[in-house]
Amino acid sequence: MARENGLSEQICVETKGLLFDMDGVLISSIGSVIRCWRRWAEIYDVPNAETYDVPHGTRAIDIVKMLRPDIDPEEGLRVIEDMEIEDVGDLVVLPGVKTLLASLPVERWAIVTSATQRLLLGRLSAAGLPVPERLISGDMVERGKPDPEPYRRGASLLGLRPEECVVVEDAPSGVGAGVAAGCRVLGVLGTHMQAELEQATWVLKSLEDLTVTTTKDGLELRFTPVLA
Repeated sequence: MARENGLSEQICVETKGLLFDMDGVLISSIGSVIRCWRRWAEIYDVPNAETYDVPHGTRAIDIVKMLRPDIDPEEGLRVIEDMEIEDVGDLVVLPGVKTLLASLPVERWAIVTSATQRLLLGRLSAAGLPVPERLISGDMVERGKPDPEPYRRGASLLGLRPEECVVVEDAPSGVGAGVAAGCRVLGVLGTHMQAELEQATWVLKSLEDLTVTTTKDGLELRFTPVLA
């Protein structure tokens, strides 16, 4: 039955820590992201602002530098950050997330996001999700995803080696960052198609399909990956 639905058999994976991306994994704010970046592009006279498609999973400051290398990037960052913090009307928590996070020991997980810390905290508050004890935001690293630095830093926060962690990601840049860091990567469908997450170790339809059990040595993950 599972194979007929495009799924493989359920598997069990042991790990010591989980490193979650935020947007597209824990919450969805895609409507806000699109609206705000198109408004930003219009303000800063970016060509075709009304149809601009933001590269998901990329730090805002890197997008600012790419679109308008002639302006003060910190000023451009503040403008888009303010817009996104205010625009949370259609932000939603993704299926299975609240139950999953509530089941995890605080020392076993972290959020590793391209968002700034201010935006991260604003979105978690708007979503009613817990702020983890350990987090890496886009303004805490020198090089953002797809560079491995964010996930290497995330593993270090948990006191672990990257290979002892599983990264949970929805975007190709984040998947690439996790792989480059030396982590196993669980890709989650939503913002991108399965083919775009081909570097991931496994791909899952939704975190609703992930069960995590605490063991004496770490965590046991059970899920049914999507067939390649």
